[in-house]
Amino acid sequence: MPRFDVITLMPELFGPHLSHGVTRRAFESGAVDVRLWPLREHASGPYRRVDDRPFGGGPGMVMLAEPLHRCIQAIRADRVAQDGARLIHFTPTGQALTQALVRELAQGPGALLLCGRYEGVDQRLLQRHEALDLSVGDFVLSGGDLPALVLIDAVARLQDGVLHDPASHEQDSFEGDGLLEGPHYSRPETWPEAGANGSVPAVLLSGHHADIQRWRRAQSLEITARRRPDLIEAARSAGRLSPEDERVLAALYNRGF
Repeated sequence: MPRFDVITLMPELFGPHLSHGVTRRAFESGAVDVRLWPLREHASGPYRRVDDRPFGGGPGMVMLAEPLHRCIQAIRADRVAQDGARLIHFTPTGQALTQALVRELAQGPGALLLCGRYEGVDQRLLQRHEALDLSVGDFVLSGGDLPALVLIDAVARLQDGVLHDPASHEQDSFEGDGLLEGPHYSRPETWPEAGANGSVPAVLLSGHHADIQRWRRAQSLEITARRRPDLIEAARSAGRLSPEDERVLAALYNRGF
């Protein structure tokens, strides 16, 4: 069972997320253990200060090393076992959070999640604790709390018994062969509001499972080639594309999709 110790200045942000949906099932069933550590409880002085001005000048404030260090030490002591759980720091300068890393975390002891605020965290603290810098995209948020929730949610849904259909996540984007998932359709069979695209593709209504699988595979290949060609190359390099996949891709390229 992965355990996530969340270091945050805003613990109230986490309650609603842990009380609904997939994350609630994982949390309440014990499939994932989430513990919140309000940083100000580890700050000293009458004002419980956790930030100060940056050396060298510049805008904003920097999170202080000392209260963070005390909080991390308290977490390590509470975890008791030296289970190898890493400190993860969310920052736009970090490496991308990927499904591969999510799977790794889902199968391991969890992690300490440092939710930064302000301009950033004192670099000495990150180096002292060998933090893994992670980013959830090429954009800037006001803090690391939302990325922490993203990671927890992604890990939670991979735990046994959390999803109603255990096979659901196996067909997700980035799983299996690493390609993007194709489109989905449900009732009604015809929806006039969509105009020319208002009918469900006939193959999905045919009941011919082999044809449906081939159609879904072709759709997955096309959407991946359009939006994430790097994933096509990665799948090709890893030997995850079949000769039929290559024929589908060649036809797409030939018609200049």
